[in-house]
Amino acid sequence: MNLSKEIAGMILDMLSDSGTTEIRRNDLAEQLGCVPSQINYVISSRFTPEHGYIVESRRGGGGYIKITRATYDLSTLKMHLINSIGNNIDEKSCRAHIVNLHDRGLLEDKEAAVMLAATADKSYHDVPHELRDKLRANIFKQMLISSMK
Repeated sequence: MNLSKEIAGMILDMLSDSGTTEIRRNDLAEQLGCVPSQINYVISSRFTPEHGYIVESRRGGGGYIKITRATYDLSTLKMHLINSIGNNIDEKSCRAHIVNLHDRGLLEDKEAAVMLAATADKSYHDVPHELRDKLRANIFKQMLISSMK
């Protein structure tokens, strides 16, 4: 298992009981035998709002990082997602949203597969590059609205 997966797994274990955990970056790095920047990398890449997490960082007083699994009712989640998409979204961010919705049980396998196909870069190869992310955002928002009714 690579170090990033090990760090993410440890944080997920800490989150499993209450959905919230506070970690001291230096302590976790020491425990895993890595540098604190590796902890930062995992948190910034795997524990993002797109993946369904809220991260708060505190400095001073020993400092800690608080990670919370975000919980929303369906209408709040829908509104949050549509607002966070804005006017443009790239394939990677779109995929993260879709996977998160699927993992939370808010999208069926088929719905997720259709959304992934409709928002993949391959679907836009005839669209001018500067318009792809805008078109993808519009399509994704409409798919979200219709799938979450």
